[in-house]
Amino acid sequence: MSKSISKPISGGPLFSLNDGQAQKIKSKCGRFRILIIGRANAGKTTILQKVCNTTEDPIVYDANGEEIDPLVLEASASRGLHNIEEELVFKSNPGFIFHDSRGFEAGGIEELNKVKEFIESRSKETKLARKLHAIWYCIPVDDSRPFTTAENWFFSECGTADVPVIAIFTKFDALDTKAFTALRKGGKSTTEAEELAPQHAVASFEVVHLKTVYTLAYPPKDHVYQRNMNTEGPDCSELVERTAAVLDNETLQQLFVSTQRNSLKL
Repeated sequence: MSKSISKPISGGPLFSLNDGQAQKIKSKCGRFRILIIGRANAGKTTILQKVCNTTEDPIVYDANGEEIDPLVLEASASRGLHNIEEELVFKSNPGFIFHDSRGFEAGGIEELNKVKEFIESRSKETKLARKLHAIWYCIPVDDSRPFTTAENWFFSECGTADVPVIAIFTKFDALDTKAFTALRKGGKSTTEAEELAPQHAVASFEVVHLKTVYTLAYPPKDHVYQRNMNTEGPDCSELVERTAAVLDNETLQQLFVSTQRNSLKL
């Protein structure tokens, strides 16, 4: 299966804003706001750290913009309490505001509805700076059932209006390992199996799982595969590029690129 959903990235010069242009856009739009969704251990924190080029934890602010004491956060987390309205900001790149749907993995109606209500409320905001600009949905694929009740509900029932969703299939190296083993059993040499495993893993995943997601009522705009994220080398450049590509609002696209601080070919 070959699926290409995103708006293609055209050739041409590297898109780069000068300081004056970037400041003008940021004064109009504020900061780029992303909701990240996913079960516990889906790799959400690692992805945000990679995007913001840091290993530090974010600073968390309440809905009024007041910084929350880490001890208070820890106590709330231990009791299973979480507020999706809280804003996560990394010192290394304060141009991003992240919202985390922690607790989403429970699949309970109350938690699912909180996510839906948050998306709907942000879509009604009149100021662009207060709106939600993108959604990253992290789905770990290191077990036999990557799509749980929560994922099926979200892509079937939770319309996001004009907010693009990128599905991020994390821990994909687990499927590479399975593909490698199968190729070795099929007679391939170690070198051949290592070379072929990633593409075989993707092909198998797309046939067995991915095609189903894109038949649901509210499929993602695009998707990426993230491998070996706990090692130093891999980054989230493809996620950044795909996110920029699916943003239909040119101003938001420019804001995202300038916030990311990486030149993208748009």
